[in-house]
Amino acid sequence: QLQPVESGGGLVQPGGSLRLSCTASEFTLDNRAIGWFRQAPGKEREGLVCISAGNRYIYYADSVKGRFTISRDNARNTVYLQMNSLKPEDTAVYYCRADLPYLGFDAQAMCMLSYDSWGQGTQVTVSS
Repeated sequence: QLQPVESGGGLVQPGGSLRLSCTASEFTLDNRAIGWFRQAPGKEREGLVCISAGNRYIYYADSVKGRFTISRDNARNTVYLQMNSLKPEDTAVYYCRADLPYLGFDAQAMCMLSYDSWGQGTQVTVSS
């Protein structure tokens, strides 16, 4: 199973920033579509950002557009999620996936699918 590991979460004040990391030791991420998701307490899991394997297509959910940015560091086999201007409603467990299906240009659809077998994720808490 292609299950990367998330890290970088923590407690941050409203308006602050965090950078989450998604990395893998047993497979490479640079040729795979990657997605960041989150699940807040009492809410359904939400697809936030999905990037195609060739980086040509990127989808950002409206809730994070303009504040979150996805990037790759292939030398480190890591995908980052830079989160700025954080709000209390961003509080959630954040997950990444590296097994998104090939859907061509439709990065949004990759983020909208239902997936099984989630990893541990990383907790982000935005609070003063």
